[in-house]
Amino acid sequence: MLNLFPQTAKINKDHLTIGGCDTISLAEEFGTPLYVFDEATLRGKCSEYREAFEERYPNSVISYAAKAFLNRPLAKLLAEEGMGLDVASGGELSVARAARFPMSKVYFNGDNKSRQELEMALRWGVGRIIVDNFYELSLLNDIAAEMEKRPRILLRLSPDIDAHTHSHLTTGVLDSKFGFTMPQAEEALTKALSLPNIDLVGLHMHLGSQIFEFECYKQAIDIVFDFAGKMSRKHGFKFKNFSAGGGLGVAYLQTVQAKSITEFADVITGQVLKKTRSLGIKPPQLAVEPGRSIVAQAGVALYTIGSMKDIKGIRKYVRVDGGMADNIRPALYDAKYEAAVANKMGKAADKGLEKVTIAGKSCESGDILIKDIELPRLEAGDILALPCCGAYCIPMSSNYLSLPRPAIVMVGDGKARLIRRRETYKDLMKCDLS
Repeated sequence: MLNLFPQTAKINKDHLTIGGCDTISLAEEFGTPLYVFDEATLRGKCSEYREAFEERYPNSVISYAAKAFLNRPLAKLLAEEGMGLDVASGGELSVARAARFPMSKVYFNGDNKSRQELEMALRWGVGRIIVDNFYELSLLNDIAAEMEKRPRILLRLSPDIDAHTHSHLTTGVLDSKFGFTMPQAEEALTKALSLPNIDLVGLHMHLGSQIFEFECYKQAIDIVFDFAGKMSRKHGFKFKNFSAGGGLGVAYLQTVQAKSITEFADVITGQVLKKTRSLGIKPPQLAVEPGRSIVAQAGVALYTIGSMKDIKGIRKYVRVDGGMADNIRPALYDAKYEAAVANKMGKAADKGLEKVTIAGKSCESGDILIKDIELPRLEAGDILALPCCGAYCIPMSSNYLSLPRPAIVMVGDGKARLIRRRETYKDLMKCDLS
């Protein structure tokens, strides 16, 4: 199962190690639940994306999708790796600015940006604003006039292509809250061209997340580029920038075979170059927005086993000290995970298995992290490790039951550094007014 863990994961004396650090020692030092991020895996994924796209399409930008997980230390690491950043809220934008991320390399996405958020974006000089709807287009033009700015924008189009992923993760179909439908696209483009305080430089699409088959990208690129070619001839539109979005699927289970970053780059760049040749247009700058496929494998969640409930002939529940408060994905859309007992790896894992269900500590019957998994026989105090927890778990976490959010550590070369401390009970009340 080590292939699901970070690239540096190893077994040392029956203990799981990551980045040269013993996970049992990490749990003892920092407590659990604990999220462990491997620096080598993070940097390796960034390099792999940059090299794969730049080799095939030199005029390309890799913009990490901040919604998967972002804090200041990670933003600094991404800047060091030469990445762009795709943000979708004023909060994510504020984290980027606090980390001194280059604002010129920030793309600002989102389907309902507020006046305050757009003012922040203009004041801080973000590189591109992805305009999602007619209301935002008019609002942004008015704000730009007031601030004497002229932002560069991309229009987000919904090409009505089904990416065949979970319904909660699909964003490019006709019945979606995101973007301009293709019947609306020409009206949106001509309006954007007519607005004096807007510089329309390109088009954007995003089909969804956890995508394993790439034919949908080819179809969507064809639709968007055919539209761009038509608008160029009809309205003089200059197609300078194109964002293909993100969505590369990640294997959370050993039985799932995910496509590689190289295969993803082959499809996207190949189809863009094919369409530009057929249309006789200059290839635009290409952006992609990976999130999950950069951070998922890099992150591991550690939990401590507590009480158990064995219902003979039905199920054995094993409870951990975390759950849906720090990882709502299984409850939200039935996400599946593997697990390992971090202190019973190697030979220790061969001393008999039992089928158990891993339950969280929230007062909800739906707080089940993993249903029916075979693991070495468990005891209270064992440390359970869930791989592929680097994406969405932390940003979607909550304080349900007034549970403090977990600490996060970054590991590498045998050293661990705290990049977010554990919340305290006092933190939970800091916004309360007497």
